[in-house]
Amino acid sequence: MKYVSTRGDRSERHFCDILLEGLAPDGGLYLPTSYPQVDQETLAGWRGLSYADLAVEILSLYIDDIPADELKALVRRTYTEAVFGTPQITPLKPLEENLALVALSNGPTLAFKDMAMQLLGQLFEYELGRRGETLNILGATSGDTGSAAEYAMRGKSGIQVFMLSPNGRMSPFQQAQMFSLQDANIHNLALDGVFDDCQDIVKAVSNDLEFKRRYRIGTVNSINWARLLAQVVYYFAAWFQATTREDQKVSFTVPSGNFGNVCAGHVARMMGLPIDRLVVATNENDVLDEFFRTGVYRPRGAAQTLETSSPSMDISKASNFERFVFDLLDRDGARVRQLFGEQLASQGFFALTEEERARIGERFGFSSGRSNHADRLATIRLCHQRYGQVIDTHTADGLKVALEQRQPGVPMLVLETALPVKFAATIQEALGLVPPRPAALADLESRPKRVQVLPVSVEQIKQFITTHV
Repeated sequence: MKYVSTRGDRSERHFCDILLEGLAPDGGLYLPTSYPQVDQETLAGWRGLSYADLAVEILSLYIDDIPADELKALVRRTYTEAVFGTPQITPLKPLEENLALVALSNGPTLAFKDMAMQLLGQLFEYELGRRGETLNILGATSGDTGSAAEYAMRGKSGIQVFMLSPNGRMSPFQQAQMFSLQDANIHNLALDGVFDDCQDIVKAVSNDLEFKRRYRIGTVNSINWARLLAQVVYYFAAWFQATTREDQKVSFTVPSGNFGNVCAGHVARMMGLPIDRLVVATNENDVLDEFFRTGVYRPRGAAQTLETSSPSMDISKASNFERFVFDLLDRDGARVRQLFGEQLASQGFFALTEEERARIGERFGFSSGRSNHADRLATIRLCHQRYGQVIDTHTADGLKVALEQRQPGVPMLVLETALPVKFAATIQEALGLVPPRPAALADLESRPKRVQVLPVSVEQIKQFITTHV
């Protein structure tokens, strides 16, 4: 299996090369040259496998430069009941007939990002050890990616983490999870801006090829293909739990900001997993909803990016979105480069043709919806009263849209994004109760903090990296 860039660079690379690289040299994202196809016979053979063994089967289709026995050992070491709290790893939480949550938040940082990040930590340490190299990870987070990455990489040999976050724009719990880590290889940098500023700096540094190579810069954001690939597995795992026949279709609703989570569902669907619809749920920062309704992609600047009660989705530039558009445009790298490179830079938006727009639903099964703060509170209350479940604010955005778009007879699975304790203030506003937290995290917010506040400046981030490696 080889990988190419979404922007036309046809140089084919192996998995372990792009594992450590992040963006392609031409600024594009990596995708496999083709998606392995999974038929009903294969699905029948996988039914009943443990989560770890299912992950081995799926990852092996994309990774051929790690010996099979070593890959199996890495995966089985990652997906354990000890780390994720349940033998199923991602159990379904039924709400009513043909409606369930996919529980993805049982990992160390109580968010779905752990599902991929724990594996990424194992893969990085393995490959760096094999090469005798080091890696400096530069990432951006709107909340959950940062803590998941830091908990996965803390103490890992040969790895340092530089994590950018928008100063004051995460929940107190999210900030404390990151800033309380005292490990020497973890560096928290809070920028006086919004998430998109942080993400822009990561891309700018990654596009400085000389700096990137000299200082061994890698990424754990969802632009890293390995992370997205790990997320593909839980779509299969959820589908198996929701079905009894290999031809049975289900739909997924995915709260989405950066498009990585739902892009993994797109990959699963392209592989042949029987997915009917992939429903994108946004908050008030509804750039993706606008695109799926109109065919116009119009990212917003920092001043127009709203601060909401589902802060991990306060994103207006969906960095993973380019992967889907590449497939939507029949993998025309020149057209993708024109849209994402030239048109966005010159006019701030791009619009699909009518023929291109028609493919979104017809060929790729996508639709979308949005939620606001009032919707969020109402959905949290409804879920608690009707189903006896307390959900976080982002999952509430997903459930609100799922209830609007579910189809009779088709199971609708809503991807849970985090445990409600991470957004306790809004849960208290909605329900009048403080959500429970694990005993080990009882004093989290009062622990000593280790964080550096910096302005939005590519040069200052580069300087910080050069003085700390």
